Amino acid sequence: MPIFEYACRGCGHRFEQLVYGQARPECPECRGKKVEKQLSVFAASVKGGEAPRPSAPAPCGSCGDPRGPGSCSTN
Repeated sequence: MPIFEYACRGCGHRFEQLVYGQARPECPECRGKKVEKQLSVFAASVKGGEAPRPSAPAPCGSCGDPRGPGSCSTN
């Protein structure tokens, strides 16, 4: 289930909430139902604070496609 970020239109509180199906979130501060979904930024943790380095493409057949080397067409 996705976690979405919201901002309450009533009190301005920003929060994240796990949303199931068609459930409507409510503000945990004021219990308001008028919340607005916010754009989220994808975040990733990098070991040691180093920036990720681009890697060379893997040799054909290393992706594990069960149809065999050259079947996945990623290279």
